[in-house]
Amino acid sequence: MADSRKIYLTDQDLNRLQELVALSHGNSDVEALEDELNRAIVVTQEMIPPDVVTMNSTVRFRDMTSSKEMEVTLVYPKDSDMGKGRLSVMAPVGMALIGLSVGQSVEWPLPQGGVKRLKILSILYQPEASGDWNL
Repeated sequence: MADSRKIYLTDQDLNRLQELVALSHGNSDVEALEDELNRAIVVTQEMIPPDVVTMNSTVRFRDMTSSKEMEVTLVYPKDSDMGKGRLSVMAPVGMALIGLSVGQSVEWPLPQGGVKRLKILSILYQPEASGDWNL
């Protein structure tokens, strides 16, 4: 997915996400996430801007197609529970959210076809901004 959006990742998130991608090798749905990881601006946890979606962040976004707003916490697959608003980073919307900043929009291809258009409205919690380094 070639575009000029700047996305940021912490070095810790990058390492953990690369492990997930390696475990999913051959899964074409994960290729888009791998592309995002390869083009991300990687910084230490201490240097990540507080308005960036990192792992375990709680984010509010708008689906630009339906105008529906959602609030989710972006988590690793083992912690996923949409009933509790815990969205896996390996889900298409989760892959689209990681690394985006407040105010950014993204168009993300869906596995069944079509495109999801999302806009980041706010970050309600970011572990790094709160000093929660070990999540």
